[in-house]
Amino acid sequence: MTPELTALTLAALLQAVQFVLYAIPANLELGPGYTMSARDREPSKQLSPKTARLGRALSNHFEGLILFTIAVVVVTLGATSSPLTAACAYTYLAARVAYIPAYYFGLRPWRSLIWAVGFGATLLMLLAAVV
Repeated sequence: MTPELTALTLAALLQAVQFVLYAIPANLELGPGYTMSARDREPSKQLSPKTARLGRALSNHFEGLILFTIAVVVVTLGATSSPLTAACAYTYLAARVAYIPAYYFGLRPWRSLIWAVGFGATLLMLLAAVV
């Protein structure tokens, strides 16, 4: 397996961990009556700020994971894996790991800078694949 595919696999596992980190407090705060419903209405209670941040970080990773997956597929199928693309893949992964506590604790501007590092690493992977 290429380093980029390994990083993608770890990023997917991180997504699962993020889901659990969000789902447990969200279920405790909202209760099973809401979380097991069809959610046709807004919850009667709001999530705590930190739990809501975990939810937004989870959604953000879903969004970032799409572009990162495209980058890994392009690099892998295009047979353009290199030390640069491998470093970019692990940089993306490290940024996503760092993003969770940065968002949870509301670290500004660090959260945005960490996000930019991961996004930049993904873009660099794509550029490296076509150059």
